[in-house]
Amino acid sequence: MATGFYTHPECLLHDMGPWHPECPGRLQAIEDQLIASRIDALIEREEAPLADEAELARVHTQAHIDHIRQCQPLEGRTEVDPDTSMCPHSYRAALRAAGAAIAATDAVIEGRYDNAFCSVRPPGHHAEPARAMGFCFFNNIAIAARHALEVHGLQRVAVIDFDVHHGNGTEAAFSGDPRVLMCSFFQHPFYPFTGADSHASNMVNVPLPARTKGMAMREAVDMLWLPRLDAFKPEMIFVSAGFDAHREDDLGNMGLVEDDYTWLTEQIQAVAARHAKGRIVSSLEGGYNLSALGRSVVAHVRALAEI
Repeated sequence: MATGFYTHPECLLHDMGPWHPECPGRLQAIEDQLIASRIDALIEREEAPLADEAELARVHTQAHIDHIRQCQPLEGRTEVDPDTSMCPHSYRAALRAAGAAIAATDAVIEGRYDNAFCSVRPPGHHAEPARAMGFCFFNNIAIAARHALEVHGLQRVAVIDFDVHHGNGTEAAFSGDPRVLMCSFFQHPFYPFTGADSHASNMVNVPLPARTKGMAMREAVDMLWLPRLDAFKPEMIFVSAGFDAHREDDLGNMGLVEDDYTWLTEQIQAVAARHAKGRIVSSLEGGYNLSALGRSVVAHVRALAEI
């Protein structure tokens, strides 16, 4: 099975400060673990292109796009929200991150790859149509899913989000859209304090308490996600792949391990095989303990590539 791996050196240049957990070292930790696990040579590398504004505008308002572009400083940093800032390289990094997800979608739909993983930053799932927040500027997975619907003409797509934080931006983009089924679990109560009270019928949100471990997560996915996904029959699956629910990650307080991410990926693959010709595009969201992040991404990519 051919798995594309999309990234770009410009994603390393986005820097919110030496104290910030969403740091360039995250992508380097993934690269180090790919080499250490000896799967680096078994995936197909692709360079992420820049998304254009028309592609961003399938999810985001023009006012939001203009605001983010104008916030980019010539030097130093500009604060966008209390925990999200931009350096001179941030805007292009954000365009690369969105562009990776779009290019991966094209490649998978065209049959060049069976599935793909985007090792990019900044992440995206907190970015709402008209607001940046939570380390996110543009919603990479939402943009890719909308691209599949509106450019490639797919009728039904699923979005899976297993970050420790609820993907409020993705929900805001797709709430009530019958073409999209979003399945997520997340620690609750926890930032951004959304998702638990969603009433949209196309949202399968599973709030989990702090200290939830893998067996409870697996039971929730088996009972709540999988029947809805099989009934929906998605033609493609998009994954917001956050690894901060790992037990070693201090930004959350859940108890998952690498085997849980392998199991999750295998469940997603099985749904994709049944309904979506195996088509999956996954993009990095959270994950801030560098060792746990690298190991978890390797587990996820191994399962995608079946190696």
